[in-house]
Amino acid sequence: MIVASNVQKSFGSLKVLKGVNLTVEEGEVVCLIGASGSGKSTFLRCLNCLEQADTGEITVDGQNILAKGVNIDQLRRKIGMVFQGFNLFPNMSVLENIILGPTHLLGTDRAEAVRQAEALLASVGLSDKANINPQKLSGGQKQRAAIARAVAMNPRVMLFDEPTSALDPEMVSEVLDVIRGLARKGMTMVLVTHEMGFAREAAQRVAFMHGGQILEIGSPAEVFGNPREARTREFLSKVL
Repeated sequence: MIVASNVQKSFGSLKVLKGVNLTVEEGEVVCLIGASGSGKSTFLRCLNCLEQADTGEITVDGQNILAKGVNIDQLRRKIGMVFQGFNLFPNMSVLENIILGPTHLLGTDRAEAVRQAEALLASVGLSDKANINPQKLSGGQKQRAAIARAVAMNPRVMLFDEPTSALDPEMVSEVLDVIRGLARKGMTMVLVTHEMGFAREAAQRVAFMHGGQILEIGSPAEVFGNPREARTREFLSKVL
């Protein structure tokens, strides 16, 4: 579903990505872990062209997203993204936030979009919040609504950039439960996360990033239980 080869990205003289290679199979969940500044979020943003990679190749669902003339807006309909911040429109109800994309971008009939949105809200435990303003939601509820909004576009891939980092600890589990539900349904996902317990439980593979590269990748049992690299061991000794 995703093939990234030798992806490099600099901001001025600062080289953030130094040749990232990653293949993600359809239905696979891959968690990116590592210290702040290792390039995790930048790489994730390159996967849907929020940042433009300087060199390398990125293919999503068979499409080279770095090709000249690629329709970025069309591409992003295949790729859902959930950020640290919730980015819900404050002047719309929760329901209106969710149906906005399907009705305006996918051409979904409003009645059908509402039906789908109500089903999504039920799946994330927000059926009773459909008609209220997002500003009245808790942080965990806002993030669940943001996930529902992304899923409403029927993406082929979901990207999560530290989706629980802005939440109070007691709200983290409710968001992770929603992501687990997507994993059980076979959604292809790449997540940047500091939740090591979640990465160990939900990911098929865990990639440890350091210095703008994927230093080590393997199953959770391999990376957490028997890391090969000294830097991986050092990082995990501080966060586990």
